[in-house]
Amino acid sequence: MTTDSNQWAARFAVRIRSVRPSPPGAAARRRPAAAIWTSVAGVALFALVGASAPNHNTLRAPISRLRLPAMPGTASAAVTYAAIVLSCLGALALLRAHEQGWRPKPQVLFGAGAVAALVVANLTPVGSSDTASYAAYGRIAALGGDPYVTTPARLGGAYAHLVSDAWRHTPSVYGPVATWWQAGAAVVGGNLPWLTIWALMLANAAVFLGTGCLLIRTADDPVRAALLWSANPLLVGVLVAGGHLDTLVACLAVCAVHVGRRAVGRHHDLVVGGLVGLACAVKISAALLGVGLAWPLLRSGAWRPAARQAGAAVLILAVLYGVYGVHALAPLSGASHQVSSPSPWAVLEYFGTRYLGPQAAATAPGLLWPVLMLAFARLLHRRVPAGRPAVVAVPFVLVFAWILTAPWSMPWYTALAWALAALGRQGPLTRYLVITTGVLALFNNGGGHGWTW
Repeated sequence: MTTDSNQWAARFAVRIRSVRPSPPGAAARRRPAAAIWTSVAGVALFALVGASAPNHNTLRAPISRLRLPAMPGTASAAVTYAAIVLSCLGALALLRAHEQGWRPKPQVLFGAGAVAALVVANLTPVGSSDTASYAAYGRIAALGGDPYVTTPARLGGAYAHLVSDAWRHTPSVYGPVATWWQAGAAVVGGNLPWLTIWALMLANAAVFLGTGCLLIRTADDPVRAALLWSANPLLVGVLVAGGHLDTLVACLAVCAVHVGRRAVGRHHDLVVGGLVGLACAVKISAALLGVGLAWPLLRSGAWRPAARQAGAAVLILAVLYGVYGVHALAPLSGASHQVSSPSPWAVLEYFGTRYLGPQAAATAPGLLWPVLMLAFARLLHRRVPAGRPAVVAVPFVLVFAWILTAPWSMPWYTALAWALAALGRQGPLTRYLVITTGVLALFNNGGGHGWTW
C-alpha cells in the first residue's frame, strides 16, 4: 500500500511540474499569431482593392495587366476601411508584443515587408490619385515643358484623364528633384500613362525597402525599426500601395539624421545640410527636418555647425530651383491656403467666411497653425523618454506636431515621422502616431474621387 501511495505521489508531482506556470514574459516571447495574421489581413485587403481596379478607392483606370473584376464603389470603400482598421490593430499589436519581449529577427521582418511591398507596388495605386499627378508632371517635363506653369489639363490626353478633378488645373507643387524623378518614369512610360505610374510605384517600393534596410542598420533597436517601417502593415498600405513621394523624403531624412548623429566636423555638417536641401527639393515640408536638426545645435551654442547646415541646405535649394526659376515656388503659395476636410480648420474657415469675410478666413489658418504647431511640439517633447538623442527627438516631435496642426494634412505625410520614430524610441508617441495615421487614412482614401464620409 505504501509503495503504491509513493508511486501515485511521484506521478502527481510530475504532473504538477508539467503544468507549472511559465516564467514571466515567456508567453510574450512567443510569436504573436493574432497580431501577425491581423497585419497580413490588412495588407491583403489593400492588395484586393488595388487588384480590383478601377473602383472608388483607386485610379480611374487600372495599371496592372493581371487584375480581378472591378469592385463596386460601396464594396471597395468597405474593404478599404477594413484594411486600414486591421492594419492599425496589427501594427499596435506587433509593437505591444515587442514591448513584452518578442524578438524576431529583423531580417525576417524585412523579408516579410519586402514581399508585401512588392505585391502592392505591382497593383493599381490605392487611396489617392497622386501618382497620376506625378505621371502628368513627369510627362510635361519629359516633353520639354515646365510643370510649374503647365497644368495636367493643358497637357491633355490619357495622362490628364487619370488626374483627379481637384488637381487637373494645378501646376506642380513638388520640388525639382521630384520633377526629375517623375520625368524619369515618364521617359520609361512614354505615351502609356499606366507604364509611367507602374515605374513610379516600383521606384517608390525600392526606396521604401532601401530605407528599411538603412533603418535596421542604424536604429537603436533593429527589430523595432523593422516593425515601424519595413513590416508596418499601415505604411505598406498607405505609403507603398499609394505610391507617394514622401517615401523619398523619409529616406533622405534617415540619411541626414544618421550623418548628424556622427557629426564631428565641417564635412559632416555640409553633408547633413545637403541632404536636407535635397529632401526640401522633393517636398518643401522637409524644411521642418532642417529646423529640427538645427534647434539642438542652437540651444547648445553650436552656431557654426547650425550655420553650415543651413547654408548648405539653402545653397542646394537655390541651385536646384535655379534650373526652373523663382516661379517654381509660386504654386506653393496657393497650396498653402488649402484646408483639408475633415479638419478643425475647416470649421474655422466656414465661420470665418461667414462672419469675417473670405480674405480673413483664408489668412487666419496660415497665421495660427505655426503657433499651434510649436505649442504642440513642446507638449509632445515632454512625452519623449528621457535620454533620447535630441538629433532624433526634436525633428520627430516637430514633424508630428505639424501633422496634427497643419490645415492640409494627409496620412502619407506621416512617413517622415515614422522614419524618425524608427531611429529611436519615442515612448507612447509611437502609438499616437499609429492612431493619427489610421484616422487620417480613414478620411482620405478616395483615390481622387472625393470624400467617402
